[in-house]
Amino acid sequence: MLSRQPKPSLIDLLSDVLERIAYGERADTVADLLCRRAEMFAPDAICSVLLVDAEGKLKPLAAPSLPDAYSQALDGVAIGPVVGSCGTAAFLGEPVEVTDIEHDPLWAHFKALALPLGLRACWSTPIKARDGRVVGTFAFYFREPRGASDHERQIVARCTHLCAVLIENHEYRWRAHEQAFVDAMSGLPNRASFDLRLAQMIADRRRFALLFADLDHLKRVNDTLGHAAGDALIRVASTRLKSIDPQVEVFRLGGDEFAFIHAGCASEAMMDTTAQALIGAVCQPVEYHGMTLAPSLTVGGVFQGEAGFDKSTLYQNADFALYHAKEVNRGGFVAFRQGMRTTMTQRLRAMAEVDEALAEGRIVPHYQPIVRLDTAEIVGLEALARIRDRGGGLLEAAEFQIAFGDPRLAHALTTEMLQKVAADIRYWLGLNLPLQHVGFNVTTADLQKGDLESRISSAFGDAEEALEHLVLEVNEAVFVNDDMVAAEIKSLRGKGILVALDDFGTGFASLTHLLKFPVDIMKIDKSFIDRIVDDASSAVIVQALLDIARKLGMRIVAEGVETKEQAETLLAMGCDLAQGYYFARPASAAITAELLGRFGRSLPAPEDARAKGHGSAQVARGR
Repeated sequence: MLSRQPKPSLIDLLSDVLERIAYGERADTVADLLCRRAEMFAPDAICSVLLVDAEGKLKPLAAPSLPDAYSQALDGVAIGPVVGSCGTAAFLGEPVEVTDIEHDPLWAHFKALALPLGLRACWSTPIKARDGRVVGTFAFYFREPRGASDHERQIVARCTHLCAVLIENHEYRWRAHEQAFVDAMSGLPNRASFDLRLAQMIADRRRFALLFADLDHLKRVNDTLGHAAGDALIRVASTRLKSIDPQVEVFRLGGDEFAFIHAGCASEAMMDTTAQALIGAVCQPVEYHGMTLAPSLTVGGVFQGEAGFDKSTLYQNADFALYHAKEVNRGGFVAFRQGMRTTMTQRLRAMAEVDEALAEGRIVPHYQPIVRLDTAEIVGLEALARIRDRGGGLLEAAEFQIAFGDPRLAHALTTEMLQKVAADIRYWLGLNLPLQHVGFNVTTADLQKGDLESRISSAFGDAEEALEHLVLEVNEAVFVNDDMVAAEIKSLRGKGILVALDDFGTGFASLTHLLKFPVDIMKIDKSFIDRIVDDASSAVIVQALLDIARKLGMRIVAEGVETKEQAETLLAMGCDLAQGYYFARPASAAITAELLGRFGRSLPAPEDARAKGHGSAQVARGR
């Protein structure tokens, strides 16, 4: 004789639900089970569980016997005093029993959803967390106008308690998930989320684009306006980035770094379009406490398949593309090319070489003379960094220039060179050599640090006489890409330090920048001088620059003069000063001392300069 299975009890339901919660089953799965079991105990009822989010809006969790369209219609509805049974119960924090949906005013705006489904009554009970917050509602719907029976009230009391345990556990697990996978600052998925998603995309063998981006100049915003300003910039940028395209998943990796996965990206052209949309969204001005910030984004990207298939290769290649973009197209986009791996390898090797040379004191300055074309007298010098290798040979700057894309190394090299150049200037002055000025190259990284003036003071100490001979050389990018750095240059110039604009014509500067940020000396790039004899266009440009500089009160130095014909052409055009291999190659401080002794042009005595109407700055420019 077969034994009959005992009918499940509310105790069994309690045990089953708590066990499933303990084992970490999804909240919606457990809530679905709870509703189905409750409907078994109360066969005339239709069960529903809704969440109430932090904004006071309803979110469906489980309603297995109701159509999906009904639950979707309630998703995002704000709770309130006349929002059906559930919205009102959540708002009041107490049960709401509506025995006739068709005629009850609480359902005036929602009965059109319920009545076509045959729902005539609804009793909803708020689900409360231990701290008293209303976190959800548990409801019984009935197909006839009526109230709940005592038996149904017992079921609701037990189920509401179970739902409170379930939802609190869900909140705890969600908070733990957010801490592990969501960036608290921006609300975007974090690096851990990105790693998981990237691995999943590769495992699924789906075509996609991977892009990395940096929010430009965030550190300077933090340093000048405070971290609150930087945080505000991150939040605004994050909001803008995640609204670009639902197919583009956005992650914040930390600091100023973002990553993007564009699922279904079918070509490199589509990747470029995506990158431009990201850049365009971020670059709109941001208002912060009465100030206008001008953010920009630099992006590098790879198209999966052409740039690798495995996670490590894709990650590395996207990183290479971003580094390349920051060096050659800041504020723009660069797609990965295979040659970038070689460039990055060379850069890392050069960085290691410079690091070792700095640590071992093998950085030495060499000096190239600047001469008067009419007399061949030396009126200035340019200090150039060299690395002495362990065998005693010298590496020229071109062999390790690629390392200076790293701001830390650029800053460290400048500090080392300042100390040694200051010592050499003091040495030459101690020998009473005819020294006018020494040009010293500084990078954008040096100026962004904000401590250049203090480093100069530290290098020269109390030797103000020696400091008067220093000229800072900057390139065009300083003025074009960075108003704050240009302002720093302007401040240094205001303190009496002369400034030369190096390699003019090779970047993106225009003459309008010279009006906004005037300099004392303009150095025409070698590329113009190379063609000045045979190319009429180059000659016209050089002549125009000479005329403009003369009218703006600036001196011009022609760089890279290598032939007698070039020197004679420049002199005939009215150019006074030049440097290049035709006159002398860069040499050590000792050899430079000999050259100064033989060919140096002395500064006019202060009283002579005043008598001729020349200020000290004019004297130092090679008069």
